[in-house]
Amino acid sequence: MEKITYINANIFCDGEFRYGSFAVSKGRFEDVLNEGSIEGRTVDLDGAFVIPGLIDIHTHGNSGEDFSDGSYEGIEKMAGYLAREGITSFAPASMTLPYETLEKAYRAGREFHEKMPEGHSRLMGINMEGPFFSMKRKGAQNGAYLKDPDIEAFKRLFEISGGLIRIVDIAAELNGAEAFAKEASGMCTVSIAHSDAGYEDAKKVIEAGATHITHLFNAMPGIHHRNPGIIGAASENENVTAELICDGYHVHESAVRMALKLFPGRICIISDSLRCCGMPDGEYELGGQTVYLKGSLARLEDGTIAGSATNLYACMLNAVRFGMSREEAVRAVTEIPAREIGRSDEIGSVKDGLYADFVVCDKDLTKKKVFIGGKEI
Repeated sequence: MEKITYINANIFCDGEFRYGSFAVSKGRFEDVLNEGSIEGRTVDLDGAFVIPGLIDIHTHGNSGEDFSDGSYEGIEKMAGYLAREGITSFAPASMTLPYETLEKAYRAGREFHEKMPEGHSRLMGINMEGPFFSMKRKGAQNGAYLKDPDIEAFKRLFEISGGLIRIVDIAAELNGAEAFAKEASGMCTVSIAHSDAGYEDAKKVIEAGATHITHLFNAMPGIHHRNPGIIGAASENENVTAELICDGYHVHESAVRMALKLFPGRICIISDSLRCCGMPDGEYELGGQTVYLKGSLARLEDGTIAGSATNLYACMLNAVRFGMSREEAVRAVTEIPAREIGRSDEIGSVKDGLYADFVVCDKDLTKKKVFIGGKEI
């Protein structure tokens, strides 16, 4: 693959847009912001903006497919859609399901990661969302399969995944949650999720090793001045990053602005998208339950909001519209999620040596072109 140098670009580097050039060779970035002589073919971007490819570390599916189905072909279809939308890496989330169902999904995910088919989003991790959750805060998770944290079961699934589980979610109030967080945090990121924990239990699990909060404000108690709960415990610890669904339904735009103050520089935007993402209104399946999509809003039969029908790129644009600065929003869908799944040395930034996954866009972040490994999608 020939070396190509892209000139006259506004490149997102180190948290800000900087004018200059960058090169791509053998699928990776080279000579980023290099002011020396330029070798090889050049492409003039005419002042366009360049951001790293987006990374969704909490997506269940799209295009009628769900990661938990355990289908390689389904993952491939999901990854094709994501690539076209500018989401160049992802860590699909499993659901609260029997262990044997999870095993099948993780094997399929491992196969896809190892093959890394060209022109598709990179599967760079797995988010194990369940089954270690609270019945009271199960949300759209299937209550029939809930369990207390089980480190031995987790280790077995981690091995089956080939170490691809990069986030594991637990409810902080469950028996064994503190011990689980302490041990599992040495293997991957531990996140508090679908939990009814109070401040003290949440604080203990955070001190034991949890550094992530799954879909902030959703499937957890709200903030009360005498019971700050999970949100209070997490916000005051600078090691904790909070996921935020910016689809316009799960979190009010005022709460998005609140989150920016509670977690300055520690917001990770996610989609939490379901198989109905990119699909027309109708009935779909999620973890053995029926989901009804109507007007971009997905609900269970009892009215519970399920995941979203919005992809991560649209969520990023929403976040800016809700009050995030352009730079904050880009970090929250690139650099921060890469760090949370332990992949900062491969993806998430326009830096020498990293995969040349990037999006060429307008000043307002409107997508124009998507590149994975230096090749346009």
